[in-house]
Formats: sequence, C-alpha cells, structure tokens
Amino acid sequence: MTEDAPDLAFEGGLLPAVAQDADSGEVLMLAYVSREALARTRETGLAHYYSRSRDELWQKGQTSGHVQHVAEVRVDCDGDALLYLVSQEGGACHTGYESCFHRTVDGEIVGERVFDPDDVYE
Repeated sequence: MTEDAPDLAFEGGLLPAVAQDADSGEVLMLAYVSREALARTRETGLAHYYSRSRDELWQKGQTSGHVQHVAEVRVDCDGDALLYLVSQEGGACHTGYESCFHRTVDGEIVGERVFDPDDVYE
C-alpha cells in the first residue's frame, strides 16, 4: 500500500468483500476477507477469502478450479468493505451458477447454471 492508502476497518478481524466481474459488472458473490486473505490475494493475484464457517483462509476455486483472477481491489469510503474486480473461471457459486445472486427474493431463478456441483465436489 502507498502512504495515502486508506485505513481498513477490520471489524472482528474481517471485512466483507464483493466479487464483481471486471468486464460485465455482474456481482458474483460476497465473502469475508481477513488481513491474511487480502495479503495473499495481493501477492498471488488470485482471490482469497476467510471462511467463517470453517474458520480458515481459502482460495476461491482451490477445489473446483473456478478461480478468480483479481484485476483490482477497491475499498469503500469508510474503509469497511472491499470490492474485488475479477475475471472468473467457471461459475462463482458453489451451487453451479455463474453468480451467487442467481435468484430473486421470491425464489425465481434468474441466473445461469454453468456447472453441475455433483461433478465438481465430492
């Protein structure tokens, strides 16, 4: 980070991070990032997050192969949320959809399923 880089407000050690397709602008997913996850993302160029349910650092696509190449990381005005601008390989959602935001609040499927999770995850 440069000297004028914004302070990041890691609430409880984590920040929410929105992954957005760098070309289309589609919102792909929301996850949480620890300081270590952000550092690994910046070092490798691949999206890393922190799993609250598993209590561990993880690289997006490590199991599925559906990695996110991070073109840029942005921070919001308050320093309490991040935006990952990414190039997504395969689907972003573990349920097989291109985006985790593939259904409306009424349950209507509006997204495209791009892989079968039974073929990817054991």
